[in-house]
Amino acid sequence: MNEATPIGPRSAARSHVVSYPRFLWRSLVLATDGSPRYYAWMTLLTAIFLVGANAWAHQVSDGMIRTNMTDHVSWGLYIANFTFMVGLAAGGVMMVIPAYLYHDRRMHDVVIVGELLAVAAIVMCLMLVTADLGRPDRFWHLIPAIGRFNWPISMLTWDVLVLNIYLILNLHICGYLLYTRFLGKTPNPRWYVPVVMLSIVWAISIHTVTAFLYSGLGGRPLWNSALLAPRFLASAFVSGPAFIIVTLFVLRRFAGVRISGEVIRVLVRIVRVTVLINLIMLASELFTEFYTGGSHRASARYLFFGLHGHNALVPWIWTSVALNVVAAVLFLTPGAMRHAGLLILACVLAFTGIWIEKGMGLIVPGFIPSTLHEIVEYAPSVTEWKVTAGVWAFGLMLFSIALKIAIPIFTGEVRFDRTQQLEPQRGKR
Repeated sequence: MNEATPIGPRSAARSHVVSYPRFLWRSLVLATDGSPRYYAWMTLLTAIFLVGANAWAHQVSDGMIRTNMTDHVSWGLYIANFTFMVGLAAGGVMMVIPAYLYHDRRMHDVVIVGELLAVAAIVMCLMLVTADLGRPDRFWHLIPAIGRFNWPISMLTWDVLVLNIYLILNLHICGYLLYTRFLGKTPNPRWYVPVVMLSIVWAISIHTVTAFLYSGLGGRPLWNSALLAPRFLASAFVSGPAFIIVTLFVLRRFAGVRISGEVIRVLVRIVRVTVLINLIMLASELFTEFYTGGSHRASARYLFFGLHGHNALVPWIWTSVALNVVAAVLFLTPGAMRHAGLLILACVLAFTGIWIEKGMGLIVPGFIPSTLHEIVEYAPSVTEWKVTAGVWAFGLMLFSIALKIAIPIFTGEVRFDRTQQLEPQRGKR
C-alpha cells in the first residue's frame, strides 16, 4: 500500500491497528535515545527522584512525625508546592489562548509545550497531595462511587474533580495531536478544538476552585478574601508563561528547535501585563490588611514584620516581593527584553518570586497565629525538602521525556511510513 492508494474502511482500520503500536514503540525509542547531555540530565533527575522516594518511604513507615507539621500548622511545604503547581498547570493555557482563541498561527507549532507542561504539573500536584496524606492507603475515600466523596458539599471534592478532568483533557489533546502528526495527517479540528476550548475554561477553574478551597475556610482569616482567586490566576499567568519562555530558549539552544522570536514576544507581552496585575493585587491586599486592621492583621503582620518576636517567614516574603519587583522592572524595560540573558533572568526571578509568594508566603502564615491565638512557627524538615525535590525531579523528568517524544514528531523528523509499515520515515525540519 502506498500513499496514493485509496484506503477503504477496512484498510484504514488495519493501518491504524498496525501504526498505533509503532507510535508507542517510536515514543519509547525517542524517550530513551539522546545525546550525552540528555542522559546526564535524566540521570541527575532520576537520582534526585530516588532520594525523594526513599524519604517518602521513611515518612510512610514512621508517620508524619518525619515532617515538621503540627496540629497548629497542618499544611506545610507539600501543600505550598501543590498550590504553586496548580497555578503552573493553569498557566500552561497561555500558549493555547493566542493559538486558538485569537487564531495566531505562529503559536500552533509550540502550543504542545504548554499542554505537556500542564500534564506534568498536574501529575506533580497529585504526587504532592499523596505525600501530604498521613495514610496514603486511604486515598480511595476520595474516589467517586467507591469512597465517601461528599460532593457537591465539600470544596475538596470539587478540587479533586477539576484537577483530574483537566489532566484527562490535556492528555487527550496531546495524545491526539502527536498521533495524527505521527501518521502524517492533518488533525481533525472536530476531535480536538472543542476539547481545547474546554481546557481553557477548565484551566481557570482549577485555580479558582483551589482558591475557593482556602478562602472558604472561615477559621483562617488571612485567606478570607474575595481577591484570593483573582490573585491566584494573575500569579499563574506569570509563572506559567515564564517557565515556557525559559523552556523555549533551552529547546532552541540545546535541541536545535527553531522557535520564532514572535512566539517569545507574545509570551513576554503576557507576563509584562500579568506581573503588574499580581503586584497591584498584592498591594491592595496589604492596604486592606494594615489600614483597616481587624482579625486579618495578625497573620499579615507576622508574615511581613514578625509578631511577638517570631519572624521565621519575614525573610521569605520580602525576598518574594523583591524578586517580583525586579522582574517587573526588567519586563517593563524594552532593552532588557531584547537581551536573551536578561529575559531568562527576569523569568527566573518572577518564577521564584511567585513560588515563594504562593507557598511559604500564603499557605503557612494562614495557620499562624492559630485559632487559639498561639504562635507556633513552621520550617520544613529535611524529609519534606527531599520529598518535594523528588516530586519536582519526577515532574521535570516527565516533561523532558514528553518534549523528547513530541519535538521530532511535530517537526516531521519521525512519522509513520505506510509504504513500509516497519520503519518511521525521517524528514527534514
